Amino acid sequence: MMQQLRNSTKWIMILVALAFVGLMVFEWGMDISGRSAGSLGEIGRVNGTPVLNEQYQATYRNIYEQRASLQEDPITNAQNSQIEDEAWDEVVNAILIDQELERRGIRVTDEEIRSAALFSPPPNLMQDPAFQTDGQFDLTRYQEWVANAGPQWLLQLEVIYRDVIPRGKLARQIGSGIHMSDSELWDQYRQENETASVSYVTFEPLTRVSDDQFEITPGEISEYYRENRESFFMAASARVVSVAMTKAPTAADTTAVLTRAGELRQAILDGEDFAEVAMRESAGPTAAEGGDLGVVGKGAMVPSLDSVVFSARPGRLSEPIATSFGVHLLEVTERWSQDSASMRHIVLDIVRTEDSEFSLFAMADSLEELAASMSLAEAATILGLEADTLDLLETRPFAPRAGDVAEGGEWIFDPETSLGEVSPVFENRLAFYSLELVSVDPARYQTEAEARSAIRGYIGVDKRIAVAAEEARELVDEVRAGRSLSEVAPEFAVELRDAGPFTREEFVPGLGRFNAAVGASFGLEVGEVSDVVEANQNVFVVERTASQPADSIAWMEQLDLQRQQQLLILRQARLNLWIEALRQSASIVDRREQVLAPADEQEVAGVFP
Repeated sequence: MMQQLRNSTKWIMILVALAFVGLMVFEWGMDISGRSAGSLGEIGRVNGTPVLNEQYQATYRNIYEQRASLQEDPITNAQNSQIEDEAWDEVVNAILIDQELERRGIRVTDEEIRSAALFSPPPNLMQDPAFQTDGQFDLTRYQEWVANAGPQWLLQLEVIYRDVIPRGKLARQIGSGIHMSDSELWDQYRQENETASVSYVTFEPLTRVSDDQFEITPGEISEYYRENRESFFMAASARVVSVAMTKAPTAADTTAVLTRAGELRQAILDGEDFAEVAMRESAGPTAAEGGDLGVVGKGAMVPSLDSVVFSARPGRLSEPIATSFGVHLLEVTERWSQDSASMRHIVLDIVRTEDSEFSLFAMADSLEELAASMSLAEAATILGLEADTLDLLETRPFAPRAGDVAEGGEWIFDPETSLGEVSPVFENRLAFYSLELVSVDPARYQTEAEARSAIRGYIGVDKRIAVAAEEARELVDEVRAGRSLSEVAPEFAVELRDAGPFTREEFVPGLGRFNAAVGASFGLEVGEVSDVVEANQNVFVVERTASQPADSIAWMEQLDLQRQQQLLILRQARLNLWIEALRQSASIVDRREQVLAPADEQEVAGVFP
C-alpha cells in the first residue's frame, strides 16, 4: 500500500503545484471555498452566482494581512484600494473556476486526498519549523504529525485538498499540449549560464562632447517638432482649491476600539468562552474557527505581534495590541520551541465609531452649506479644515488626502462650471472633498517656441552620441591596424575597464543590462574587438577577454526540473489567458459601492431583483 502511495506522489504533487499557479486558487490556510452562507448579503453576482460579502471580506483580510506583514509602515489608502480590487478579482475568479469545474464534471477521490495529504503538504506547513530538520522540511516528521493529528486537523486538510486537487486537474486540462523541445531548453540554459568577460572603453558623450562640437539649426528643430508633435501634447489642467475630510479613523476611534478590546479581554478573564467571543466579535477570517490561527512560526507576523506570541506564557491572554490592521487579543495555546507556537486571536477592525461618522457627515454638510455663500478657503478656515491650492490634471485628477478625485475632476472640467464656483461635496473611498475652480488651461499642443528648449536637448543628445561615435571609430581603426585596445585607449583619453564574468541576463556595472553592449560581448570571439556600440546614451568599444560556455552535462542533470519549471510558466500564461477569457464572456455584476456604502445611503430591500 505504501509503495502504491509513493508511486502516485509525483503526479499528485504536479496537480497540486499547478493548482497554486497564479489566479487559480486562494492561498493555503484561508477559507478557499467560501461556500458558507454569508450573513451580510450579496455584493455582486457572477453568471447569476451570488458573491457573498463574507467571501469578499475573508479574501480581503487575507490579502491585507499578508501585505501588512511584509512592510513596517501602515497600509496606505491607495494600497487599501488596490487590495480591495484584488480581493474582488480573486473571489470572481474562484467562482468562475467553480462553475467550470461543475461544467466539466471534475471531481476528487478519497484516495487522491489521502495521497496528497501524505506526500504534498500545504506550503505553509512545509515552512513551519515544527516540520523541519536542520532548517529543511522533513517529510517524515510531517507524516508522523498527520498520523497522530486530531480529527479537526484532518478535516481541515481534507477541505483544502478537496478544493485544490480538482483545480489542479482543471489546470492540467487547460495546460495540456504545451511542449518545450530539448533544443529550446538548451538555448534557454545557455542564455542563462554562458558567461563572458570583457575589457571595454566608454566615450561618455553627454559629458565628453561640448556644445561647440556640434550645431543645431532652426530647420532641425522645426523638423523634430513636426515629426514628434504628439510628444508635446498638454492635457487640460486647472488651478483649484481643494478641501478634503478623510474617512480614516481618528485617534479617538482607535482609542474606542482599544477600549472595546479591553472590555472583551475582561469578559474572557471573567469566564466567557474565548472561542464564542471570537466568533461573535472578531473581524478576521478565523472568527468562524473561534479565532484559531493554528501553528505560527517566529517571524511570520508583524514584530509587535511576534514579540508577544514568543514571550507570553501559554494560556495567558494578552493585553490589546494595536497594529496597522486592527486591535488584537492573543492567546498562545501551546509552544513547542522558541520558534513555533499554536495560538488563537480576536481582531477588531479600527473603524470610525457612530459618533465619529456622524461628526464627519456633519462636517461635510457644513462645508457644503458654508461654501454656498463664501470661498472654499474661507469655509475651510471656519471649520478648522486645511485648504490646498493645486494644479489638477484632467487625465489624472489627484488631490491631497482625497486621492483620486475623478468625479470632482469631471465637475471641474465641465464647460458649464464657472470660475470661482465651488463644487458640491463629493465622496470617494478615502474622503469627502470639495473643489473650487480658480482657472483652467484647456488641452493643447505646446508651440514650437515653447518646446524649443526641450527639442534642443533631445537633438543635442543624438548629436553628442554621433560625435563620440565618430571618435570611437577612429579608435577602432587603430585597433584594426594591429594595435591593442589597451595600447590605444590612453591616446584617446578613455579608461580601459574590465567586467565579468557575467551572463546575458545579468546587470553589468558599467555596461548595463539587456542592451547592445552586453549583446556585443557575447557575439565576439575571445580576443576580438567590437565595432562601435551605442547603448544607454553612451558609446562603447568592447573586447572579449574570456568565455565560459554553458556546461552541457550540468544541463542534462537538471533538464527534467528545468522542463517542469518552464512548462509551469507556459501553463501559467495559458491559465491567465483562460481566466481572462472567462471574465470577458461572463456576466459580472459588482455592487460593492452600493451595498458597502454607509447604511443611510443604501436602498431598502433586495440588492438584486
